[in-house]
Amino acid sequence: MATPHSPTLRRRRLSAELKRARGESGLTTTQVAKSLKWAAGKLSQIENAETQTVKPGDLDKLMDLYQITAPDKREALHALAKDAKVRGWWSKYREVFGPQSLPDFESEASTIRTFESSVIPGLLQVPEYTTALFQGGRYSEPAALQRRVDARMERRQILTRINPARLRVVLDEAALRRVIGGPTVMAAQLRHLLHMARLPNVDVQVLPFSAGSHAALVAPFVILDFPDPRDLSIVYIETAVEGLFLEEPEEVEPHTVTFGDAQGSAMSTAQSARFIAEVLQSLESE
Repeated sequence: MATPHSPTLRRRRLSAELKRARGESGLTTTQVAKSLKWAAGKLSQIENAETQTVKPGDLDKLMDLYQITAPDKREALHALAKDAKVRGWWSKYREVFGPQSLPDFESEASTIRTFESSVIPGLLQVPEYTTALFQGGRYSEPAALQRRVDARMERRQILTRINPARLRVVLDEAALRRVIGGPTVMAAQLRHLLHMARLPNVDVQVLPFSAGSHAALVAPFVILDFPDPRDLSIVYIETAVEGLFLEEPEEVEPHTVTFGDAQGSAMSTAQSARFIAEVLQSLESE
């Protein structure tokens, strides 16, 4: 299976390229809009990646105005515009993920760094654990619940595909101690966690209670890094309503520093594996 790409990343990259080209041409947004007889907000939507589709004709008009004449450059920009319209597998779970979804960015991420304080990260969960987590002790409509579980399970493919993403996890001990779904389900989850931790592209570090105060005593977060240097890292924070994406460098940098500090306070991957195995053994002996 070919590695899927992120339409959102392509849209952001196209917008950045067009904005840069306009700057190099010395034109203001007002001048461009007036020259092309566009509504005032149309160019702004394109440059801010707020529109999912840039029509080929509109793209040609912009490139002509910006004097982009090189055939390979024009072809590359048209390819970006075309790819930005492609629907990823996650589009069939739109009611689960919402309009701007984490899998969209995960699909092309080269490295994913996540700090989790209360539960096992979604990419490392088993279906039974996820089901119990979503139920949360409350009755849920079975079909809707299954959709949410299926969507989360499909996200996991990025770790086992050809050229998989690199996952680096710092996990608070509380996530191991909180028995989600009962002892049997939790034991299966911990066994799966140990299995995944053996993969060459997955690192799991545990932050034990004994570490005391540490830099990551904040909300859980995910940092996504991308292979193309034009695509800057982003931070994802899950909320009760929908995910929050932070894209500005001054927002991403503190999370990067915090994750590094948390790694420094956590046990090594080998020590963490032994620790998880001990928690599992204790759970199975009860």
